[in-house]
Amino acid sequence: MSAIEKQIPFKTYLEESEMPKAWYNLRADMKNKPAPLLNPGTLQPMTAEELAGVFCDDLIAQELDNTTPFFEIPEEIRTMYKMYRPSPLCRAYRLEEALGTPAKIYYKFEGNNTSGSHKLNSALAQAYYAKKQGLKGVTTETGAGQWGTALSMACAFFGLDCKVYMVKVSYEQKPFRREVMRTYGAEVTPSPSMTTQVGQKILAEHPGTTGSLGCAISEAVEAAVTREGYRYVLGSVLNQVLLHQSVIGLETKAALDKLGVKADMIIGCAGGGSNLGGLIAPFMGEKLRGEADYRIIAVEPASCPSFTRGVYAYDFCDTGMVCPLAKMYTLGSDFIPAPNHAGGLRYHGMSPILSQLYDDGLIEAVSVPQTRVFEAAEMFARTEGILPAPESSHAIRTAIDEALKCKETGEAKNIVFGLTGTGYFDMVAYEKFHDGQMDDYIPTDEELAVYRAKLPKVEA
Repeated sequence: MSAIEKQIPFKTYLEESEMPKAWYNLRADMKNKPAPLLNPGTLQPMTAEELAGVFCDDLIAQELDNTTPFFEIPEEIRTMYKMYRPSPLCRAYRLEEALGTPAKIYYKFEGNNTSGSHKLNSALAQAYYAKKQGLKGVTTETGAGQWGTALSMACAFFGLDCKVYMVKVSYEQKPFRREVMRTYGAEVTPSPSMTTQVGQKILAEHPGTTGSLGCAISEAVEAAVTREGYRYVLGSVLNQVLLHQSVIGLETKAALDKLGVKADMIIGCAGGGSNLGGLIAPFMGEKLRGEADYRIIAVEPASCPSFTRGVYAYDFCDTGMVCPLAKMYTLGSDFIPAPNHAGGLRYHGMSPILSQLYDDGLIEAVSVPQTRVFEAAEMFARTEGILPAPESSHAIRTAIDEALKCKETGEAKNIVFGLTGTGYFDMVAYEKFHDGQMDDYIPTDEELAVYRAKLPKVEA
């Protein structure tokens, strides 16, 4: 490959005709299925009827299905996907050169759409099913704003009302992300707010709180169930979301196969699990079926370490404790993360699917401090020409660390990571990093023990 070709930032190895026609349901190949959602009142598995007041009917069917390996992607959604899919798979030649590593580094870039992230993959699907059901609109929460942005776009495309509860610290730090949502017609409320009963309760108990995804989820669910013609939709954690995001991994696997490349390790940032679950899906499927083996690494912020310092237990999905209980690696639904710049990776728990895989020893997890993440982000921007989102930069950090290990051992491993999106609305974070005002807050064991003690008592 010529020096000029190495400067080209994007390379899409798949044709439009090779874009996935079906989502892959990883649960179908899992020997140990993720534990079911529980009704917090009865502690019995949630039924489709019980979920019907919160979620769309078709999405409930996808959420509860542990056996169907593939779900056909409706043509209306595939048509929307064609605006930006297949997404590019890139070889990070310049980063490899800067590191002096024999490793080959590939990244799947999901930021080549107006929402700026992978979240549009599920937003389009969920908006489609809400429209198909004849609903007026949907409610949701958003942390860093990528999901809210994606959903506002999808709702505009399908003619739906969109109400977004945005974590207050992000609402204040990222006014431009908020304005993109409003441009697409969404109503954006900082959370916790006085517009819901649960928001009022949280503010009374935690005056001046900067909020959390758990708080915003509680408000969004209340807003959905108290409005006729609305349902709640979620951008991560749930089985249905990881199903929709499997297009990332399916395309990545197809492109690598086309190149004759087998990944040695696959790395993804992990907050609630949407990106990581989607990226690893077909690779993990091969691993579960005994067809191939991969080293899979989840990377989370040290400030919100659900995998590495959480416990595997049933917990509420939200701070207001109005949602079902999910068995997951969790820090406790009361956990309020520090108001740092880890982006959307600030949820107290992790996807039940990924939690089960982690507990079974099929994936690894590491946590990284904030300043090291931004050091990696800056290096990636200067070599590869893409300004990465803070979330994605957690994966970049670990990919760099693994490539440097290859430099020490002389091993030419194939490293693949997910670049979930761009960081152009995260410049306050970059400014604080450059000005030396960014800290590496990490919760103490004593702090985490307080939240852990409040976990609901559910027998195995």
